[in-house]
Amino acid sequence: MEQKTARLTVLIDPSKKQAFELLCARQDRTPSQVVRQLIREYLQKHGVDYANNPSRRSDGSTELKEPVK
Repeated sequence: MEQKTARLTVLIDPSKKQAFELLCARQDRTPSQVVRQLIREYLQKHGVDYANNPSRRSDGSTELKEPVK
């Protein structure tokens, strides 16, 4: 898990927010946990590396790429 945190403010339709929060509660997860997972998956899908997620090189070693700003 990440060592430091930063705040991300997202504007969303109130009915979507309510539905999202209810679904998260049913799955015993917080909305923040779900959003963090979605962001990790999105970054991975697009091949973006970040500071605490070293990329794997073809030789099996790790290479820490410059974080996205």
